[in-house]
Amino acid sequence: MISAVQQIMLAKELKSEKQAEETLKRVKNAGYEAIELNGFMMRPSGLLVRMLTKVAGMPTGNCGKYDWKALVEASGLSVCSIQEDLGTVEREPEKVIREAEELRTRTVAITGMYRFDYTDETALRGLIGRLNAAGKKLKEGGVSLLYHNHNIEFLRLPDGRVVYDVLMEETDPSFLNFEFDSYWAADIGADAAFYMRKLGERLKMYHINDRGVRLKKTPVTPILKPDCVELGQGAMNLTELLDIAREADTEAVILECHKNHIDGSPVKSMEISAEFLKRELS
Repeated sequence: MISAVQQIMLAKELKSEKQAEETLKRVKNAGYEAIELNGFMMRPSGLLVRMLTKVAGMPTGNCGKYDWKALVEASGLSVCSIQEDLGTVEREPEKVIREAEELRTRTVAITGMYRFDYTDETALRGLIGRLNAAGKKLKEGGVSLLYHNHNIEFLRLPDGRVVYDVLMEETDPSFLNFEFDSYWAADIGADAAFYMRKLGERLKMYHINDRGVRLKKTPVTPILKPDCVELGQGAMNLTELLDIAREADTEAVILECHKNHIDGSPVKSMEISAEFLKRELS
């Protein structure tokens, strides 16, 4: 299982092509072997995508014109996967396949749906059909499709079933597998270890983050608000989760701490988390 960093985590440090080059070298020097790229960060994105990303509290960056193939090659990193939106995969599967080939990866991950009611069973079944069809199309081109969760997939349908259970049970493993994000599962109160074990060999990529608090001053009450923190600095049992990922022969563990970085620095945050991963993966 290789270690990687999600591109969006580094967005604040990608303000110029030169800075992107230096940042990727620091990722490599910290001990990571790969990066997971985002389609919307590798090409100019529309206003709606930028607005939705900002509203979600995620950094948007301004790096859609860089030569990412050359930048990654110069850094010595590999590309473990590319995150894409489902609409792009459906509209331009050949382009997605070609881009994956150019970046020397065989994995594309769907990043979730905007303005989609996961608790509507009819809509959910429509999504399952779309995911299976998109995965089949990519498989024909030699590319595997994964689904990346956030917290919304752990809501319940009106009949009491958890949405993520339905996604697992009714998608075709021949065409769709999973990139599990344990932070978002923990965020909504779901049992991340349970779901990772249930995924088994379908757990192809593992998004890792820690969840805790950073005490900045004495609180008014003893109740604190949790957020992203560096690996090993929070309350999640990441050792157990990494053991489960290893047992499942997961291909890559991918760091994504997209906000609340120590000293406001995503690069410093990435380097601190690298030390935890070195200990756990050695």
